[in-house]
Amino acid sequence: MWKFLMHEVSMLSLGLGSVCCVSSAVFKLNKGVMDVIEWELMNLNSSSIIFTLVLDWISLLFLGFVFLISSSVLYYSGSYMMGDKSFNRFMYLVLAFVASMMFMVMSPNLISILLGWDGLGLVSYALVIYYQNEKSANAGMLTVLSNRVGDVAILMSIGLMSTLGGWNFFIYGGYMEGWNFFKWFVVLAAMTKSAQIPFSAWLPAAMAAPTPVSALVHSSTLVTAGVYLMIRFSSALEGTKVQSGLLIISCLTMFMAGLGANFEYDLKKIIALSTLSQLGVMLSILALGFPDLAFFHLLSHALFKALLFMCAGVIIHSVSDYQDIRFMGSLVSFMPLSVSYMTIANLALCGFPFLAGFYSKDLILEVAFMSWVNFIALILFILATSLTVMYTARLIYYSLSGDFNLSSSNNVNDEDSVMVNSMSMLGLGAILGGAFLSWLVFPDPSMICLSGFMKMLVMNISIMGALIGYMFNMTSSVYKLMSLNNYKFIVLAGSMWFMPYLSSLKTSEISLITGGMLQKMGDKGWYEHFGGQGGFYFFSKLFMVLNKFQMNSVKVFMKMFLIMIIVIMFVII
Repeated sequence: MWKFLMHEVSMLSLGLGSVCCVSSAVFKLNKGVMDVIEWELMNLNSSSIIFTLVLDWISLLFLGFVFLISSSVLYYSGSYMMGDKSFNRFMYLVLAFVASMMFMVMSPNLISILLGWDGLGLVSYALVIYYQNEKSANAGMLTVLSNRVGDVAILMSIGLMSTLGGWNFFIYGGYMEGWNFFKWFVVLAAMTKSAQIPFSAWLPAAMAAPTPVSALVHSSTLVTAGVYLMIRFSSALEGTKVQSGLLIISCLTMFMAGLGANFEYDLKKIIALSTLSQLGVMLSILALGFPDLAFFHLLSHALFKALLFMCAGVIIHSVSDYQDIRFMGSLVSFMPLSVSYMTIANLALCGFPFLAGFYSKDLILEVAFMSWVNFIALILFILATSLTVMYTARLIYYSLSGDFNLSSSNNVNDEDSVMVNSMSMLGLGAILGGAFLSWLVFPDPSMICLSGFMKMLVMNISIMGALIGYMFNMTSSVYKLMSLNNYKFIVLAGSMWFMPYLSSLKTSEISLITGGMLQKMGDKGWYEHFGGQGGFYFFSKLFMVLNKFQMNSVKVFMKMFLIMIIVIMFVII
């Protein structure tokens, strides 16, 4: 009884906090004001260590969305995790996750950002290993070690920034001209948290966590922390080579994720790869110098991605915990409401007109086409957009509208009112959230000047990708033939360019080989000869000689007497 009471109180508190934060953000945006709260903790070498909280429209609006999605996830978890014996532990971990994100979002100080940054890494590890098995342990270790690289980059940035006399990047951001080394550290930290190449392997691996956690992590908390940090540091990155490097890395990431999702069969991993692709979209437009657009897409993406994971959780529950989309099919006949919400989320992901994703994604692509972007990045933008629609159509065919592949004993329905109600709240956001945010963030219209061909390019490649993704998977014989003839390409694309292998086994291969050689030559070789066994042999012989002396033998004393006389004679002569 107590745990359900705590669950209800937490859910209502987060919902109320969401309303308050969004209302305050709208007020501050209209008035153009911000509040800063500071506590000076100590002075160190003329540098003041100050705990600072900044309450501007960006931090408050983002916090409002974090609280909204967290309250929906907690409400959803009340049914999804009902049979779990450790529900209290799960709820406290989720609340700690939200608290860490809150510290990170509200802080403009690198030292206090580290509090939330490390908290996200620690709590995400605890959530990934929530189901205690070997797969979860491996995924959790890959997640936490990948994120530790970003933590070290933040620590190095703190050390470099100490020469400015403080760590508040609102104040000192304008004094960082030429600090490319520092800026690369910040970009590296954002790349690890947002799983950009070559740190992408941990994001699909983190799907070992419960589905409500995936809905929270992939929408508004862990993976978006890197994007949020880059938005805050965007003024210091303008006009530097760091932006060019970030653009290429993010474009390659969204292309790689879109390609890999077209060859993946795990439902949750497909959605995780779509998150990776959208993170690439956010960082690429940020690298082009449009942080407001990146923030806009960050918020609209949070709404439909959390809804997509919730729908996936309902489907996985209903089909006897299968996650392979080949074991699903024709779910629209059994779960019309859940399938409707999932289709809305999928269409929003593809940028279907007048859904949440349309307002941000279409604007991002048009601005990218209008910007001074190189030809390779432009081609990657076009291919990634087409691949997004392709894997979405493939997912719809296999799980929602294709042939019925379930066993006859499954009871597939969407009669769980708790899950359906929690999805309804985010479903409304996925439909209306984009329009609300576009009016809020961009109250004044901007001029976008494109040719007719470039203006229609996004729609044409989306339609083409949908037709290819749906029709090509309907002709399964052609698909199997292509898979056999191009097996190496299928393995390369489906394994995220061998990144999980390179991130885990390959990175430890040198240390494992070196450790084996040292064990063979050292522990079982020279260390043993000069150490344990050698020492034992030496001291055994020494104790035998001492034992002879202790026996008071006349022969021994005579031998020693003669040896001493010979030595003295040699010395005298």
